[in-house]
Amino acid sequence: MTAPRVLRVGERALLVELASGEAAEAFHAELLRRRESGALPAVREIVPAARTVLLDGVDAPDTWAGQLREWTVPPLHARVERAVEVPVRYDGPDLAEVAALWGVSEEAAVRLHAAADFRVAFCGFAPGFGYLTGLGERYEVPRRATPRTAVPAGSVALAGPYTGVYPRSSPGGWQLIGSTDVVLWDTAREPAALLAPGTRVRFVVAGR
Repeated sequence: MTAPRVLRVGERALLVELASGEAAEAFHAELLRRRESGALPAVREIVPAARTVLLDGVDAPDTWAGQLREWTVPPLHARVERAVEVPVRYDGPDLAEVAALWGVSEEAAVRLHAAADFRVAFCGFAPGFGYLTGLGERYEVPRRATPRTAVPAGSVALAGPYTGVYPRSSPGGWQLIGSTDVVLWDTAREPAALLAPGTRVRFVVAGR
């Protein structure tokens, strides 16, 4: 993997820039692995994004910047822990368009999506919204030319390389392929977010 670019952010934070989304996921996974094993010095927060990882609350950040550049990070592999299953009704208004972009039937598009092993790369946009990777470059789709003013909560959607589930009703320009009753964000739950960076996710055809 290409050596990351490590930048100082304020007095005690580092921003690690990676060459790709996959590299950022692998670097984030390695940070978590080292923290769990006690091999990572104290850091208050680790925040992944599309191609960066922010480390906040770092002691001696200049020293750590040099070490991070020298890390050997193994390729990202599917985690062995149980995946969060999300039952989906593949009834979205954009399913036919997505199937056409993929060059397959709607039934085949459903099978492809439900067969993928997804992982939450990072979270954002709205509380509980995870950006999930796992379909591969072949199945990337563009955002809608005209965004919707209101996307229902529970909508399963695609945009670029990502799959996401809208945790609440909001405007959005992603391609809607299905819907789920799973609650993504619940303040009465601990943690409130069902999905966190690194979580494995499988979409299951509802009724099976």
